[in-house]
Amino acid sequence: MRVAMIAPPWLSVPPLGYGGTESVIDTLCRGLQRRGDAVLLVASGDSTCPVERTSRFDSQLGMDGGAAREIEHAAYGHAAAERWGADVVHDHTLSGPALGALTLPIPVVTTCHCPLTSDLAPLYRLLTRRVPLVAISRSQAAEAGDDIEVSTVIHHGVDLVGLRGEADDASEAARESCEGFAMFLGRMSPDKGVDVAIDVAVAAGVPLVIGAKMREPLERQYFDDVVRPRLGPGVEYLGELDRRTQFDLLRRASCLLNPIQWNEPFGLVAIEAMAVGTPVIATPRGAMPEIVEHGVTGFLGESVTELAEALSQIGRLDRDACRRRVAEYFSMELLATEHARFYRRVMDAPGAGRHS
Repeated sequence: MRVAMIAPPWLSVPPLGYGGTESVIDTLCRGLQRRGDAVLLVASGDSTCPVERTSRFDSQLGMDGGAAREIEHAAYGHAAAERWGADVVHDHTLSGPALGALTLPIPVVTTCHCPLTSDLAPLYRLLTRRVPLVAISRSQAAEAGDDIEVSTVIHHGVDLVGLRGEADDASEAARESCEGFAMFLGRMSPDKGVDVAIDVAVAAGVPLVIGAKMREPLERQYFDDVVRPRLGPGVEYLGELDRRTQFDLLRRASCLLNPIQWNEPFGLVAIEAMAVGTPVIATPRGAMPEIVEHGVTGFLGESVTELAEALSQIGRLDRDACRRRVAEYFSMELLATEHARFYRRVMDAPGAGRHS
C-alpha cells in the first residue's frame, strides 16, 4: 500500500518539543513503513521522520502561520501524492481534506485531533459527508453526536523500543532510578491543570517538576498570574523541554500528574509516561478512563484530596504493568495495523476516489 501522509505545516515531524499531533504522525509513518507499506510524508522541510519526505516550506511555520499557507501546503501535498502514485491520502490538516475530496482521484481520509464539540464542529459536520474521519478516542467520538459521522476510532500509539532504549533491563532500571518527584508535562494552560498539579503535589508533600510549553500570550499570562507565585522549594518549572529531556525525567519520576480540566480527545503524554514505566494520576476527563487502568497503571480522581491520596499510594503500583498496557493497547504496531486496515476498507468501498 502507498500512503501519502500530510502533516500540518506548523511544526516539524517529529517535533523538537511540544507537539502531540506531530509526534503521532511520526509514529504512524514509521509504523506503516516497518510493516512494509510505502509512505510519503508531506511536512515542513526541517522534519526528520525517516520516511520519504517532500515539503512546500523549508521549515516549520509556527502556530500562527495562517489558513492561506496551510491551504498552499495541502494543495502541494495533494499534487505530490498524486504524482507519487498514492493509494490513499491521510490529511491531518484542517483545510486540506475538503480540498482533496474535491480534486483528487484517490481516497482521502482525515483525523480530528481536537474536540468534535469545538468551533470546528460545523467544518467536520460538512466534511464527513465526503471524507472518512478517524476519531482518536471513544470519548471524542461520543461527543460528535449524530451530525458528525465518525468512520472509526483508533487510539494513539508509541514506539516502545524507541522510548525505552534497547536495554533489556529497562523496567528494572526505571524502578531503581525513580527519584520520588512527580512530573507535569503539557501546555501552560488551566485546561491542562498545572495549578491543580501543584495543589496535589503540595498536599501530598511530593516535589513537582513542571515541563510546559509557554509560547502564547494567554499561556504566559496564566503562568505569571497563577503558576509563578507557587514556584519555590518543591515546585520547579523547567520551561519547554526537548523530547530527550522529557523522557529522561519521565523515567525518573514517581508518576505523571495529569489533572486535566477539559475533555481532552486523547492525551498522548499519558501513554508516553506508561511506555517508560511511569504510572499516571489523572482526572477522569476525556479519554483518560480509556488510557489509565485505575489501580493498575495509575489512579483517577476528581478532587485534589483524591489525587493527593493517590499520589501517596503510587509506589505500590507495578511499573511493568504500565509498559504492558501500552504494549497491548497503544503500541506503534497496533497504530499502524489499525490504520492500514482502515485505509484498505476505504479504498475498497464503492466509489472510492473521485474517478473510481
